[in-house]
Amino acid sequence: MVYKAEYLWLDGSQPSARLRSKTKIVPDGEEPPIWGYDGSSTQQASGNNSDVVLRPVLTVPDPLRGENNVIVMCETLLTDMSPHPSNTRAACEEAAAKYRSFDTWFGIEQEYTFFQGNAPLGWPENGFPAPQGDYYCGVGSDVIFGRDIVEDHMDACIEAGLH
Repeated sequence: MVYKAEYLWLDGSQPSARLRSKTKIVPDGEEPPIWGYDGSSTQQASGNNSDVVLRPVLTVPDPLRGENNVIVMCETLLTDMSPHPSNTRAACEEAAAKYRSFDTWFGIEQEYTFFQGNAPLGWPENGFPAPQGDYYCGVGSDVIFGRDIVEDHMDACIEAGLH
């Protein structure tokens, strides 16, 4: 038997990295291995030296595919196994290790915007919405749009063990 391992990593797009993904079929009983990809297609390498290494750092159950399929969160490395210049995780891990004795906290927020056509979901047809005050930590179908999608996303993260 086999399972699907979806490898996720951040590319080299500027000013904001984009999520990239590719799926590997892995035999049952084996861990997702180190893998690679063509970095010239992700703004992480030139065409004449395009190999970039994917090193798994966290594997979690895939809540969408179910069964024994997994999501593999990866960091990017050069072929000499040193951190790729776009690998911000390596610097974060180094700082976390250096200050581990200080009981340091590190938080992540997932922000996103849903679009309907060319405008954010829930925006008036002509113009802009009211100031942020009603929307920030808001409640109610008149100011909060896409809440069902947000709830599904949160449930999937919890099911994967990401909380």
